[in-house]
Amino acid sequence: MQTDSSFTFVLFGGTGDLSMRKILPALYEAHRAGMLAASGKIVAVARHEEDRAGYLQWVNEHVKAHVAKSGIDENAWASFVDRIEYVKLDLGKAEDFVKLRDALQDHAGTRVFYLATGPSLFVPICHALASVGLNENARIVLEKPLGYDLRSSNAINDAVGEIFAEEQIYRIDHYLGKEPVQNLLALRFGNALFEPLWRREWVESIQITIAEELGVEARGDFYDNTGALRDMVQNHLLQLLSIVAMEPPHSMDSDSVRDEKLRVLRALKPIDPRDISKVAVRGQYHAGVIRGTSVPAYATESGVKTDSATETFVALKVEIENWRWAGVPFFLRTGKRLADRVAEIVVNFRAVPHSALGASALRAGANRLVIRLQPNETIRLYCLAKKPGEGMNLSSVHLDLAFDQFFKEGQMEAYQRLLLDVINGRLALFVRRDEQEAAWKWVEPILNEWAASGKPKPYAAGTWGPAAASAMLAQHGTCWLEEEN
Repeated sequence: MQTDSSFTFVLFGGTGDLSMRKILPALYEAHRAGMLAASGKIVAVARHEEDRAGYLQWVNEHVKAHVAKSGIDENAWASFVDRIEYVKLDLGKAEDFVKLRDALQDHAGTRVFYLATGPSLFVPICHALASVGLNENARIVLEKPLGYDLRSSNAINDAVGEIFAEEQIYRIDHYLGKEPVQNLLALRFGNALFEPLWRREWVESIQITIAEELGVEARGDFYDNTGALRDMVQNHLLQLLSIVAMEPPHSMDSDSVRDEKLRVLRALKPIDPRDISKVAVRGQYHAGVIRGTSVPAYATESGVKTDSATETFVALKVEIENWRWAGVPFFLRTGKRLADRVAEIVVNFRAVPHSALGASALRAGANRLVIRLQPNETIRLYCLAKKPGEGMNLSSVHLDLAFDQFFKEGQMEAYQRLLLDVINGRLALFVRRDEQEAAWKWVEPILNEWAASGKPKPYAAGTWGPAAASAMLAQHGTCWLEEEN
């Protein structure tokens, strides 16, 4: 389906890594699929001394490698780059924004300003856009991290909110655009099978994991002032939690969905600072081996302080104080330099109350739903079945929904879906300000306690994090999925 109308997509940070790896490849895929209005334009903005030809050469060198497995269609690529213009802009020069306004004057339709920059530049860019009247008939996309804590997040939101109305602001979280997350909503609210079971009477526990094999790479300076709790938990993990736990919305319009997510975030049980050691584990990777390659300790990475107390791993036990989920533990986990790259949601259903078929039918995890977000996107339902042969011997089997095998249409990448939603004015998959505030309020006691206490627990790169993360689940009679397997 093509975008609703003409647009101009203005990309601040147009030569940056995010633009090259994610944003421009996603726009190319949308273009190749015929999803962009023919009159739509892309205006890249950066401070590099380039003309349009020089910028397009940069795009050719840095974007093509990040296009999906299907590769480049040269005809589609040629028509795609025809959409692209380049404006050199110095944020400190008001006359450069006049130049940007003049460059956009002949472009019809909605304007989208995507700020693929550091958060310290969000407010100056917004003020400069307003100074030349470019905040009208416009949408603005803000990348994470949006602030360092609740206070700084509110400061950014207040400043941006003076210039753009809330319905013009798109706070992007790319995990919300992933196909399995969308299918989780379809699975729950489109089928009579799951929704009656999606509650405390039938769910034993839920795990949400985002694990990375990579370290901090070239982002040591940024990461050492951020840490895993700010970088991953406050946004990605809590957003996934709210999708998993939300009540059925009235409809799929933007405010109905986000209202229900907000109710979950506000129902999170506050963490008493005295109990943080029992429900929160933080770790930092030391040297180790991943897939046969030795990797250094976090403290020796470029840009990282040698005595750093920044966490690269977090595991949390979370409770939701409402009727549906009272007493059900949600275990959240994220980390760098772990044993595998995986993002998944695991719903462990309760065992049957009595079994005439033997003890295997009573074991935890006999019935389980695993929603894999990466690297391969699948939904797998585990249940027990009788093994062939004599006797009533049970074995775990699974039913698969592998999207790339079941659906012949090409899958849409998360950024592609989200960018199309921005262009078309659909807000449901973007974070509203009150959601963000609720997440920061819940996270801050942990941040404050960790800032005042000792260093994170060490773990070897290539493992699944500190042993304390496993011990936390063992106290509840369960384990992380990979430990069971």
